[in-house]
Amino acid sequence: MRRLRLAKDAMDRDWADPGLDLDVVAAHAGYSRYHFLRAFKDAYGETPGQYLTHRRIERAEEMLRGADLTVTEICVLVGFSSLGTFSTRFKARTGLTPSEYRTKHVGRGASLIPGCYAMLWAGGFKVATLEKRSGTGPAYGDEQEQRHPDGRAEP
Repeated sequence: MRRLRLAKDAMDRDWADPGLDLDVVAAHAGYSRYHFLRAFKDAYGETPGQYLTHRRIERAEEMLRGADLTVTEICVLVGFSSLGTFSTRFKARTGLTPSEYRTKHVGRGASLIPGCYAMLWAGGFKVATLEKRSGTGPAYGDEQEQRHPDGRAEP
């Protein structure tokens, strides 16, 4: 049971990762994919895929209520790679399409969080890395101004 909890914790932690699939989660538990599927369903009453989908839909509901993002942006942020699959699964779980859900729930309380902040919080922006740049060009601000023979700066 401890190993199943480790796998479930991995799904709770990495729910937005579209690369999180049955093989990856089963590896967290140290089980083969088929043994893990059976053991998880016996322990929690649903398959790992159903559990992960429910977690992603819950997060999408929060974003639809609180963030000023498009449905497509939310779809990608919660780990779905297909807008059609996201919409179908969302409607099956909530009874409403994502747009209908937003229309029904927005306006009850605080204003929406601007999309840029929500994207930054959810990790939707590329972050700077410490990797060395390729090439030998000057860094920003290191450029030498080109000057005319009379001393004026080149535009």
